[in-house]
Amino acid sequence: MPDTFASSFTALFLAALGISVAIRIWLASRQIRHVCASRDRVPAEFADRVALEAHRKAADYTVAKVRFGFVALTVETALLLALTLGGGIDALAAWWQARWPALTAGLGLIFSLLLISGLVDLPLAWWRQFVIEARFGFNRMTPGLFLADTLKSALLAAVIGAPVILAVLWLMETMGSYWWLHVWLFWCCFNLLILFIYPTWIAPLFNKFEPLAEGEVRQRVEALLARCGFHSGGLFVMDGSRRSAHGNAYFTGFGKTKRIVFFDTLLKRLQPAEIEAVLAHELGHFKRRHVVKRIITMFALSLLFLAALGQLISAPWFYAGLGVGAEVQGTAVALVLFFLAIPAFVFPLTPLGSMLSRKHEFEADHYAAQHANSEDLVRALVKLYEDNAATLTPDPLHSLFYDSHPPAAIRIAHLKAAT
Repeated sequence: MPDTFASSFTALFLAALGISVAIRIWLASRQIRHVCASRDRVPAEFADRVALEAHRKAADYTVAKVRFGFVALTVETALLLALTLGGGIDALAAWWQARWPALTAGLGLIFSLLLISGLVDLPLAWWRQFVIEARFGFNRMTPGLFLADTLKSALLAAVIGAPVILAVLWLMETMGSYWWLHVWLFWCCFNLLILFIYPTWIAPLFNKFEPLAEGEVRQRVEALLARCGFHSGGLFVMDGSRRSAHGNAYFTGFGKTKRIVFFDTLLKRLQPAEIEAVLAHELGHFKRRHVVKRIITMFALSLLFLAALGQLISAPWFYAGLGVGAEVQGTAVALVLFFLAIPAFVFPLTPLGSMLSRKHEFEADHYAAQHANSEDLVRALVKLYEDNAATLTPDPLHSLFYDSHPPAAIRIAHLKAAT
C-alpha cells in the first residue's frame, strides 16, 4: 500500500509540474506574439506621449526577457527533477547524516541545496545583467560589483540563515506534533524583526543612502506628508544608478524605522510635482494598510503550508514519492522536499495574488489622485514606463496572470476617471 501511495504521489507531482510548465510556456508564447504584433504602433492613448522608437525598445526588451525565461524555466525544472526524483536530495542527505548529528546534518543539507541552486542561477543572473540589461542600456553594474553583491548576499545568508535554520529544525525535532505552530510563531517574529532592522542594518551593506537635499522636491514631499498625516524616519536618496538605469521609489521599515527612499535615477528623470504624485501613490499603500494586509496574508499562508507539512512529515509515501529513501527521512529532508514541490501545486493560483496586488495599486492611485495632481502622476507613470522599457501592450491574459500592476492604458484610464 505505501508503494502505491508513493507512486500515485509521484504521478501527481509530475502532473502538477507538467501543467505549471505548460501554462508558463503558453502564457510566454502569447506575450511574445501579442507584443510583437503591436511593436510598430504606439497605442492611440499614448501617441502624443511616447515616441515610436521608445515603444519598439520596450517591445524588444519585453520579448528578450520572456525568451530568456524559457531558458531559465528549463534549467529550473531540470534542477528540481534532479534533486527530487533524480535522487539528488537523497544522496546529499545520506552524505551529511553519515558524518554529522541530526541538526548539523540538516543545516548542511539545506546549505548544500542553497549553494547548488545559487551556482546554477549565477550564470543566468550574469546573462540577465550583462547581456539583456546591457543590450538595452540599463546595466550600470560592473563585474566586480556583481561579484561583490553575490558574495555579500551569500555571507549575509549564512550569518542570518544558519541560526534561523537551526532554530527551525530544533523546534521541529522537540515540539511534538504541534511543532508547526511553534515554527510559525518563530517565523512571524523573525520576519517582523527583519522589517525593523533592514533599513538601518542590511540595506546599507549594498547601497549608499543620503538624506534628500533641501529644495523644491523636499518641500513638496514634506508638505504632502504633513497633509496626509504620515510620519517617517527620514527621506533618503539611494544610489540606484550604480547598478541600473531603472528608477523607483519605495517605503521600507516598520513602525519607527519607516523611511522613504528615492532612487537617484528617479529624481533626475521626474519633475518635482511628478515626484510628489509618485510619493502620494506610495503613501496610498500605507494609508490603505496594504503593507499590513500583505504581511497578514503572508503569515496566514505560511501557517497553512506549515500545517500541511505537519501532516506530511510522518508519511513515508511523501518522501518516497519525491525520490527519497526511508534511510534518510527526517525533518530537514521533509522541509526541503515540501518547499521544492509546493510551487508546482500552487502555481495555478498565481492570478489570485496578482489580482489582489492590482486592486491595491488602483486604491493607491485613487488616494494619490485625492492628495496630489492626477495628471502629474499620469506624466510620471508614462515617463517611468518609457524609462523602464515596460511594454504598453502586454497580452491581456499574461498580464492578468502575472502582473502585479495594472496595464498602463487601464491604469491611466482609472486615474483620469478619478479626477
